[in-house]
Amino acid sequence: MSFKISGLPVDEFRPLFGLGDAELAALGAVRYTATTPIGFPCRVTLRDAAVGQTLLLLNYQHQSADTPYRSSHAIFVSEAAQETAVAVNSLPQCLAVRPQISLQAFDAAGMMTAAELSPGADLAAVIERLLADPQVAYLHAHNAGRGCFAARIDRN
Repeated sequence: MSFKISGLPVDEFRPLFGLGDAELAALGAVRYTATTPIGFPCRVTLRDAAVGQTLLLLNYQHQSADTPYRSSHAIFVSEAAQETAVAVNSLPQCLAVRPQISLQAFDAAGMMTAAELSPGADLAAVIERLLADPQVAYLHAHNAGRGCFAARIDRN
């Protein structure tokens, strides 16, 4: 089954890039500088930020359906992000290198129908299996450790 993994739309975050720390704090956001090559995954580019690159840590509502599964969580967005990443039938770096990813399957109404844990390197097979269920409309990937939203996955 063909699938597409999409980053978040960069235009939603551009107004925040370059804001001062006080302005960010008033919005509940914090600026970080990546200190390791793995550990600061941008939800727009679907890659970990390079050491020295700045990112914004902010709360983002990734599941907006009016169901008990409505959800928001902290995400990183690189201030260097220029365009939204889309990966077709391949795993973006920020998912493939993670030791565990939680995949959550949702129906068209936003109700969860299934969930599985998988090492990032083995994720494609689990994505294909979950999307083979006609009841599943889309998937959300989350980092299993901290629970952060990682990406949305749709049939392609």
